[in-house]
Amino acid sequence: MQSSPLCIGLSLAATWLSASAWRRPDSQVEQLCDLDFYRRVAQRAEAACLDFVFRPDALFLDLPALARGPGFSSLDPALLLAALARETRHIGLVTTAATSFNPPYVVARQLQSLDWISDGRAGWNIVTALDGSQNFGDEPLPPSAQRYRKALEFTEVVHALWRSYPQEAVLADRASGRYADLARIRPIAHRGEHFSVQGPLNVPARAGGRIPLFQAGASEWGRDFAARMADAVFAATPDTECGQALRQDLRRRAATYGRAPGSIRVLPGLSLYLAPTRAQAQALHEATHAGRDASRKRHYIGQALGLDVERLDPAEPITAHMLGQPQAGLRSPTHVQLLRRLIEREQPCLREVLARPEANASAHWTVVGTVDDAAEAIRHRAEAGAADGFIALPGGAMQSLDLFVEEVMPRLAEMGLARRAYASTTFAGNLGLV
Repeated sequence: MQSSPLCIGLSLAATWLSASAWRRPDSQVEQLCDLDFYRRVAQRAEAACLDFVFRPDALFLDLPALARGPGFSSLDPALLLAALARETRHIGLVTTAATSFNPPYVVARQLQSLDWISDGRAGWNIVTALDGSQNFGDEPLPPSAQRYRKALEFTEVVHALWRSYPQEAVLADRASGRYADLARIRPIAHRGEHFSVQGPLNVPARAGGRIPLFQAGASEWGRDFAARMADAVFAATPDTECGQALRQDLRRRAATYGRAPGSIRVLPGLSLYLAPTRAQAQALHEATHAGRDASRKRHYIGQALGLDVERLDPAEPITAHMLGQPQAGLRSPTHVQLLRRLIEREQPCLREVLARPEANASAHWTVVGTVDDAAEAIRHRAEAGAADGFIALPGGAMQSLDLFVEEVMPRLAEMGLARRAYASTTFAGNLGLV
């Protein structure tokens, strides 16, 4: 049994509308840009005592994907979460900001503002971005190593800006007419490889404020960045062994940077297709993905494995010695490695690979079943040391979201894996970071 609750979040990307699920009569897809839609979801998550809601982001419009579904076309996450701050009281609000395209001064100001508006419930999901460079100039994105060096400098600048204007500097002394103690406000005068920022920030820090940092991705450079900076990592871990390996590696890396090994939480995405019976859940999953273009998935598998999948017998085991070199330029090398690791470990046939989460670009841990199945799968991962929590990605229909917040969360609370009440008024306090 866990000695403390898991860290549990819910994606606000409306994953229950992905694939063909948006076509259901009860999908509410027309409300994707309606604040009330997200308000209801966030308030239900708060009633279930989740730690946070989280909004991923994309800075481009994927037109081929948009032809088949809403994808990541969405409201700006910082604005959305600022609006939700006034509709909630306890739950953390994690926004996404890319270090590849944004100025650090703007991001520091947005997050500090969100922390004030939410009374200390802001969180930052730090991404280097894989797509969208065409909307910010003509240069392609640099390699991963360079993106993460820039992200490290970016995050250090943001931290320096947050410290540059402490709340204690605000005197607001009406009698003397002295508003601020300028001796406590310091320009950061940063001059680095990627940024030149004078500062100070024009929004004061909240007294004792602490904005938790999340990092998305599990590449070699991403792990090193997380070990230095992150409080939690969002990463695809499709199986228990993968989660164990990632968690152990991050704990080892954290120690090399002088941090406590347990200071980084591993929070895999958990795709949930839930129904009253397993047969109904399986039918929901199959119906959701029935219209998905199988040829696109086969094409990706072929590129990632360096194989001509059209010449494979669907029932023939694929072994490690059959693998060729992955095609250059694939979107996520991390997901390519997850797929190749599956082949090396299990030698599945093509038919089996097509049914696995690794064959999708996201490669999320997936549970298709009942409330009991979901609770047991979560318990198993936690007790195996493969996760410190998760981000719920309900799929297929609103019923998956309903069953998660109304039944899975109370079941986890009974098992000691989820909180029954908020322990603090701030996000960092609820995460035990202050």
